[in-house]
Order: sequence, then structure tokens, then C-alpha cells
Amino acid sequence: MLEVTFFKDSRDRLSSVSAEGHAGWADYGQDVVCAAASALLQAARLGLESHVGLPLQAEQHEGVLKLSWPESSRDDPRVAAIVATAELAIEQIARQYPDHVRAVRRTGA
Repeated sequence: MLEVTFFKDSRDRLSSVSAEGHAGWADYGQDVVCAAASALLQAARLGLESHVGLPLQAEQHEGVLKLSWPESSRDDPRVAAIVATAELAIEQIARQYPDHVRAVRRTGA
């Protein structure tokens, strides 16, 4: 199961995302569900780093991607648009593949 958690801060702004696990929809290298989720989160990372120029705190290795961005950037509409789009897309995948992907929201991070 791939679990993607979107964290919001105390002001209800997206503050970080954590993806852990594998979707397990198909064999390694053939799992289009896992690949889709990974591509979406990688695109969000690239957008935040390259388009917006944010210094992200990032951890990435096999089965794990964690991103967080500075509190000072959370009101930037570009940041909000990028991460909210990633959240919507991951939620859609989770609805289509509920046995393989779980989207979670947490507040207070």
C-alpha cells in the first residue's frame, strides 16, 4: 500500500507531503499506479524547486518521498497551486485504486 499524507499547518495551509510504500498494483517496474503517484509528486517537487525556487527539505529513497517547504512560502499562490494540484491528483488515484493507494490529510504540522 502506498500512503500519501498531506500535512497542513495550524493556519490550514499545506506544509509538507510524505509518501511511503508501494502501491503493489503490479510487479516492480510494471506498476503504473505507483508510477503515476510518483510522477505527480516528482512534478510537484520540480515545480516548487525550479519554478518557484523554493529551498525544500527533502528525503527521497526507495519507497519514500518526503517534502516540506518553508512557512514563509505557504501563502504564495504558486506554492498553494502546485501542492493543492498534487493533492487533488493523488486523491483521485486513491479513489480509483483504494486497495493500493491511501491519501491522508493531517493538520498541525
